[in-house]
Amino acid sequence: MNQTSERNKTRSSPLIDQFDRQISYLRISVTDRCDLRCIYCMSEDIEFVPRSQLLTLEELYRVGKNFVDLGVSKIRITGGEPLTRRNVMQLFEQLGTLQGLKDFTLTTNGTLLKRYAPALKAAGVTRINISLDTLRADRFHAITRKGDIQRTLEGIDAALEADFDRVKINAVILKHHNHDEITDLVRFAQDRGMDISFIEEMPLGYVGDHDRAAVYYSSDQILLDLQKHYELTATTENSGGPARYYRINGSPHRVGFISPHSHNFCDHCNRVRLTAEGRLLLCLGQEHSVDLRRVVRAHPMDDEPLQQAIIDSMQIKPKGHEFDLSTKPIIFRHMNATGG
Repeated sequence: MNQTSERNKTRSSPLIDQFDRQISYLRISVTDRCDLRCIYCMSEDIEFVPRSQLLTLEELYRVGKNFVDLGVSKIRITGGEPLTRRNVMQLFEQLGTLQGLKDFTLTTNGTLLKRYAPALKAAGVTRINISLDTLRADRFHAITRKGDIQRTLEGIDAALEADFDRVKINAVILKHHNHDEITDLVRFAQDRGMDISFIEEMPLGYVGDHDRAAVYYSSDQILLDLQKHYELTATTENSGGPARYYRINGSPHRVGFISPHSHNFCDHCNRVRLTAEGRLLLCLGQEHSVDLRRVVRAHPMDDEPLQQAIIDSMQIKPKGHEFDLSTKPIIFRHMNATGG
């Protein structure tokens, strides 16, 4: 297919923003609640959104279905911790039946996977990302403020046993907290046949006395650390998101880097986020948004206004974020409210 015909094919999608980026990936947050309190995600005394303000599971499904009808092929369920939402398996089971949904994934802290992994696999979930920032129980408790690492490790084992297409570790690396565990985390993932992605901290919301600039550890530094122990080869592979991947020579598994600061990934952004309250965020690091809850509830039996609102929202998707660790957060919502 030549470049002109490929461009015309892309333009046939209704979900094209003003910078000619095609939106094919929707992240749905089903709750802002979490059973952990990670220091980079939320303040310890955070107040959660009243449950009455959240979209119902039926409304979340309706929005997801209409995005798929408009050409989205990847949905990721996020939170907070999504598996803490009451009856959430109902949503997984419904979304898993959608024709056109090629990649159905979950981001989780793993604490409830021992219970839910088999049901998630049966519902059609293809991939799972599990947050694990350290292998040391004391550090895990400190970073999460309350967590027991054993529950997450058992969740990883349960996910691997359920045989998803891919299980991946996500690790946020913080200087003086866990930066000395980078090679240990890679070895842990490799030994279990998993990929791993290292993530630069996202400066969203006020998180108490946590100094983001002081603990910043760049993807470039992580790569340099790994190159002291491994031979890494860059690859053009991707999983539909912002990660840049490397392969460790001799291994089928990958090391990824998500680098909002050191390697801005906005030029090729294909993502939008739906918060648990029904707010469609057009950018992780900007406040451009559309209130889809209002549209859904104003037109309970008619999807046309909902689809039109989604299509129209593409025109306010900004070129990119403007993260700056040297200033106070310009985005006051926390990561748990954004959809991790």
